[in-house]
Formats: sequence, C-alpha cells, structure tokens
Amino acid sequence: MRLRVIGIGPGGARQITLEAVDAIAGTDVFLFLDKGSRTSELTAVRQQMLDAHARPGHQVVAVPDPPRDRDPADYEAEVRRWHTARVDALDAAIDEFLPDGGTAAFLVWGDPALYDSTLRITDRLAERRSGLHVEVIPGVTSASSLTAAHGIVAHGVGEPVLTTTGRRLATTPDGADLNQIVMLDSALAFRETAHPDDTVYWGAYLGTEHEILMSGRVGDVAEEIASARSQARERLGWIMDIYLLQRAR
Repeated sequence: MRLRVIGIGPGGARQITLEAVDAIAGTDVFLFLDKGSRTSELTAVRQQMLDAHARPGHQVVAVPDPPRDRDPADYEAEVRRWHTARVDALDAAIDEFLPDGGTAAFLVWGDPALYDSTLRITDRLAERRSGLHVEVIPGVTSASSLTAAHGIVAHGVGEPVLTTTGRRLATTPDGADLNQIVMLDSALAFRETAHPDDTVYWGAYLGTEHEILMSGRVGDVAEEIASARSQARERLGWIMDIYLLQRAR
C-alpha cells in the first residue's frame, strides 16, 4: 500500500510540477480533509487539477476535519490532540476506501515540508500500518511564489533568511531579523514588531486570479495591508497570505 503526499503549490492550478502531475496520474484514491463551505473554492481548484491529471475511475474521499480550538490555553497540546483526531479519521477512511495494493494521496498546498502537518499525520499512519510506504512529492512554496511575484531576492548578498510564523515573530533574536518570511499570521504581527522604516512585501492568493500584492515601508503600508486582507477574506470567505519583512539598513 502506497500513500503519497503531493505538493501542489500555493494555489495556482498551473503551479504544480511535472513530478506532481505524474504522481496524481498514478493514484487511485485522493483523501481530503473537508473544512466545510468556507474553503469550497480551494476544493474546486484541487478538483480542477484532478480533472486535468488524474486517471479515469479515480476516487475522491472527503473526510470531515475534526474541530480545533483556535485559541487554546496550551497550543501544542491542542495541536497534538487535533492531529490524533485527524489520524483516526483518515485511518478509518483508508480502511473503507483504499483497495489492497492501491495508492492513496493527499494534495498539499505549497510544499509538504514547510508549515504543514500532513507528514506528521502520515508518519503516525505508517506506525499503525505495517507495509505502508509514504512517498513525498515536493511543491512550489508560497515563499518562492511571493518573491517571484514581487520580482525580488529575499535577502542581501550572503545574508540569511529566517522562515517563521506570526506567533513567533516577536521572539526573533537580534541578528536573525534581517530577512524574515512570515507565514500563518492572521494578526499581521509585523504591525507591532517591525520598525516603521522596515520594508514589507505582502501577497495573498498567490498564483490565483485573486492574487493581491502590496509592498513598501512598514510605516506607510501596514494598515493598508491589514485593510486589504480583511476585505479580501470577507469577500471570499478564506485567505492564504505570506509576507517578507526586511529590516531597514
């Protein structure tokens, strides 16, 4: 039994690799964690990819995503509990829908190795199922899509780049804050942590028809970005965004 984790890029239906196309074509059952109507457009984009590249007769199985506390007292404990519930649900779906010797796959936004929990879930599935082989197909990252869309290099000559989350932005140590790519930041924490003279490059819905790009001095554009993000999320019901924060030289 084979289980594939296929990176499909940040949202554009054409931002998948030839390796991902081949992996999709060789899969019997596609497993989705269904998050309800608010992400129906994302589901539609994945379905477009399957319509274009999957083999005839493939099956799509939507598994209801277990509920999660978004503001828990113990964040790591809540994530562990949520992951366990996801593993249980997906394990049951594999039992029900995947034939012996078949191949199942998850389609993962961006790249499976960067701020995504799918590989942790497949590791636990492999612990439960002897003989389950997990195969990972890398994907275009939202970070590379962001810098490409803005036409920039993420760092100065020889400088490091730190990839972090909005939750951890305030704790970035001095010396690591020259260039920071920030993900999972619904609060746009840079408005509180960055110097007004720092530069921010922000993007949402990268690679899609809804793509929004904004950049500039933090003191000039921070609230414009916050307003654009709020309006876009209200209009579409979902948002995926990322930004690069560069310290003023």
